[in-house]
Amino acid sequence: MGHQEKHSAEQKDGKWGRLPHAVRSRRLWLTPGLGIKRWLLLLAVGSAVLGMGVVYGLIFMRRVGLLPSSTLYRLVTLQWLPTWLAMLLPLLLGGGLILFALVKLGRNIVAPFRDENPEVGMAQTLYDHQRRGRGPHIVAIGGGTGLSALLRGLKVYTNNITAIVTVADDGGSSGRLRDELGILPPGDFRNNMAALARDEMLMTQLLQYRFGEGQMGEKSMLRGHAFGNLLLAALVGLTGSFDEALRSAQKVLAIRGQVLPSTLDAVTLLADVHTAVGRKIVVGESAIPQAEGKIERVFLEPAEVRAYPAAIRAIFEADLIVLGPGSLYTSILPNLLVTDLAAALVAAQARTVYVCNVATQVGETSGFDVAAHVAVLHQHVSPDCIDVVLANGNLAVPLGESRTVLVQPTAVEGAELRLVDLVDGTRPWRHDSDKLAAALMQVLAEK
Repeated sequence: MGHQEKHSAEQKDGKWGRLPHAVRSRRLWLTPGLGIKRWLLLLAVGSAVLGMGVVYGLIFMRRVGLLPSSTLYRLVTLQWLPTWLAMLLPLLLGGGLILFALVKLGRNIVAPFRDENPEVGMAQTLYDHQRRGRGPHIVAIGGGTGLSALLRGLKVYTNNITAIVTVADDGGSSGRLRDELGILPPGDFRNNMAALARDEMLMTQLLQYRFGEGQMGEKSMLRGHAFGNLLLAALVGLTGSFDEALRSAQKVLAIRGQVLPSTLDAVTLLADVHTAVGRKIVVGESAIPQAEGKIERVFLEPAEVRAYPAAIRAIFEADLIVLGPGSLYTSILPNLLVTDLAAALVAAQARTVYVCNVATQVGETSGFDVAAHVAVLHQHVSPDCIDVVLANGNLAVPLGESRTVLVQPTAVEGAELRLVDLVDGTRPWRHDSDKLAAALMQVLAEK
């Protein structure tokens, strides 16, 4: 079986490496790389050595007279049985007891960490964990809902995921906490940690919960704040820094991977916009899509900020680097405007894939095709910043009554263009997480 055929076979049932149920129930404990056989063998050797000690202890006690009754000695040493049965019976009985105890112990230890799905047994849980732990190192750069959709699909394949997130957000709950507490905007970090959380349904509901009206119809001071934003703000107060707060939150949530800021410096995103009445500079990430003009370029203030060291290290250690999906000017580019991070992206050995948005975005990319998206990245970063452009090739998806305008696939310069069906059939303006992750794993497999 070729590498690509093996890759396709391993994606059955929507899981990387998920084996058919009939095979799982019979052979999974013997699956190579599970990390079980070596320890079972060591346990067997240790039990045999311990058994030898017991036997020699009985012989010594017999010799010194501590077992005066020859009848008792014959019973304990099974001398009343045929020799072959006296050897086989302890092996079978002892081995069975050891395996039974290990299975029960393993179930009790793993039970709190298993999925709710009763089809997933303890052995499969360990197998999936081991495979994801050995999975490729993937760095995803962006922000907003696009990046969280990508992470949701990638976490099936690997635990070695690093999401590098913009810190230029200044709207909504994040903007209020940024202004009032002087912390980095937590919103994008909250979204991506929720996407990487093991129990995503519960974590998403909790972290994304927004406080509304107070009692008796009065306005609450918490109105509009997401619980996850307040959690990160509280952890900043407890730990003393935003990066320590992120580490603490990720430990508590037991996420598959890590979420890092592109920089710890406070930055403001500005845009040079040409409008019907002339050129103007728009200040603030949330104000840029409302400017009603053509964005010529975006830039940070201050212009020179330090990249977060762990983000740089993750880029150089990556097997694959993914830009997007997400808002081109306000989610992806704010990360790449950090000079050191952009330089690391260009110098990295891993292939860099730009995931083009499925639909155009009003206020940012109206009228853009795939080539126009790539040209903006080349303009702001470097012509060498992208190796592969992954774009949606399914233009026949029903749009219903939505005002979605699909991005037209056009030839790009300086990169390989791949057209794949990436669209979410129920929300045609978004990517399907599973389709996108599978396409990226295919790119990685062909390296």
